[in-house]
Amino acid sequence: MTAPALTTFRRTPLRHLAGVDRLAVAGGVLLGVVVLAALLAPWIAPYPDDGGSATHPLESLLPPSGAHWFGTDQVGRDVLSRVLFGARTSLLIAVAVLAISGVVGVGLGVVAGYAGGWARDVIMRVTDVFLAFPALLLSLALAVVLQPSVTTVIVAIAVTWWPWYARLTASVAASVATRGFVDSARCLGVPAPLIVLRHVLPNSLTPVLVQLSLDGGGVILTAAALSYLGLGAHEPTSEWGLMVQQGQSLFTTDWWVVTFPGLAILVTAFSFNVLGEGLRARLSR
Repeated sequence: MTAPALTTFRRTPLRHLAGVDRLAVAGGVLLGVVVLAALLAPWIAPYPDDGGSATHPLESLLPPSGAHWFGTDQVGRDVLSRVLFGARTSLLIAVAVLAISGVVGVGLGVVAGYAGGWARDVIMRVTDVFLAFPALLLSLALAVVLQPSVTTVIVAIAVTWWPWYARLTASVAASVATRGFVDSARCLGVPAPLIVLRHVLPNSLTPVLVQLSLDGGGVILTAAALSYLGLGAHEPTSEWGLMVQQGQSLFTTDWWVVTFPGLAILVTAFSFNVLGEGLRARLSR
């Protein structure tokens, strides 16, 4: 082996590791820290999550200190504790939305891609109707009609999110359905539902999983936007978008009230995006 070839052999894996694998790992680790903080919130939060049921007027709007690392809000609640408990709400919304959208979208997309014909036409036309509306505006419209709550946020976002997975899965499933192993299964008399479950669906999930990881940040931002507008979570629930809305008027004087929940939204959305980009780069090699 010559010296130039040896150099190429040594550097190429390192370049892939730094540009692809480490990107996915960094996003996964950062997201893991957020998830772990949410799960352990009742044990690691310095103060209980009393929400709106208890106020501490003598401790209102205290700046960050050893007693309150992120300061306190207008009624004396510890901001760090509320951010930690707010992570539970925001991640619950993200997981629920992605689960509902993924199940509905992937299920319809696989049926459309494998069956083709009129079934594909009907499913894709319904999908096009939903895609014709901007997702955020449709979510806002649904949230206005329904009573503001965490459940409302989940439903409003999931209704507008599933069509993307349906269209993506339909295109991949249609390609998988024409492959030789699927034709062989048909020739052997394997029932269509079994072919879909054993062959078409597993081979159509890779791009969907990548898209799910990329969309987590978008769901977090959309949920925060709905709560910020008063259409989602409300007191006494701790939720990042609601906390930003409550502290926006204090930004120039008591910056910590709005800054730390805003940073929590930013970090979580960033970790989802970095993880998704890393997975996409890794799986596209």
